[in-house]
Amino acid sequence: MPGILVAGARRIGFELRGYFRTPDAVFFTFLFPLVMLGIFGVAFQASGEVGVRADGTGGVTMAAYYLPGMAAAGLLLIGVQNLATDIARERSDGWLRRLGGTPLSPVSYFIGKIGMILITALAQLVLLIAFAVVAFQVELPTEPELWLRLAWLFGLGIIAMALLGVALSALPRSSRSATAVILPVVLLLQFISGVYLQFSMLPEWLQQVAGLFPLKWLAQGMRSVFLPEHFELQELGESWDLGWVAVNLGVWLVVGLVLSLLTFRWQRRS
Repeated sequence: MPGILVAGARRIGFELRGYFRTPDAVFFTFLFPLVMLGIFGVAFQASGEVGVRADGTGGVTMAAYYLPGMAAAGLLLIGVQNLATDIARERSDGWLRRLGGTPLSPVSYFIGKIGMILITALAQLVLLIAFAVVAFQVELPTEPELWLRLAWLFGLGIIAMALLGVALSALPRSSRSATAVILPVVLLLQFISGVYLQFSMLPEWLQQVAGLFPLKWLAQGMRSVFLPEHFELQELGESWDLGWVAVNLGVWLVVGLVLSLLTFRWQRRS
C-alpha cells in the first residue's frame, strides 16, 4: 500500500504537467469561467444592480450575481468535461491498455487523476474569486460559517463531478467523438441550472427538470455563500434548502461511484 500511495502522488505531478501543457484543456476548463465572468460583468454592467429591495438597498452587481454560477460551472468543467474527455482519449489512444500491462496499480492511476482534479479546481476557484474582487470589486462574505459552507460545497461537489466524469468517459467510442458526446451535456446543464441565466427567470417546469441534476444544487449552494440572504426568496422553494443540496450532491456522488465501477474499462469498446 505505501508503494501504491507513493506512485499515486507521483502521478498527480505527472497529470498536472500534462494538463497545463494542453492549451485547449486549460482554456476551456480552467480559464473559461473567468472569461465568462469577465464578459457578463462588462456586458451587463450598465443594466444596474440585481435584487434591489423596495427601499433601494441589497442589490449586487452583475459580476457578483454571476460569481456563484461560474464557481459551480468551474467544478463541472474540471470534474466532468476535463476528466471524461481525458480518460476517453487515453482509452482510445491505447494509453490505458498500456498502463494495464505495467506494475502501476489502478488505485495509483485514479489517485493521480483525482488529485489533479482537486488541485486544479481549488486553484481555479481561488483565481476566480480573486478576479471578481480585483476586476469588479465584488464584496466577499465575512461570516466564517459561509466560508465553511463553501468548503463542504467544494469538497462534495468536486468529488461528485469527478466520479460522474469517470462514468461519462465510457460513452465516447473514440477520442474524436469524446468532445462531441460530452460537450453538449455540459452546455445544456449550465443553461438550465442557473449559470448563464437567472434561475428564477426559467419556467417552473424547467426548474424542476434542472433539479434532477447536481449542477443546479451546487449553483444554489454557491449562491447561498456569495449572495445576500434576501436572494433566498428567488429560489424555487424560497429557501436555500442546504440540506437538500447536500443530499442531492451526496446521491450523485454515490451514483457516479457506482456507474464508474460498472462502466470503467481499460480498453476501448470494439
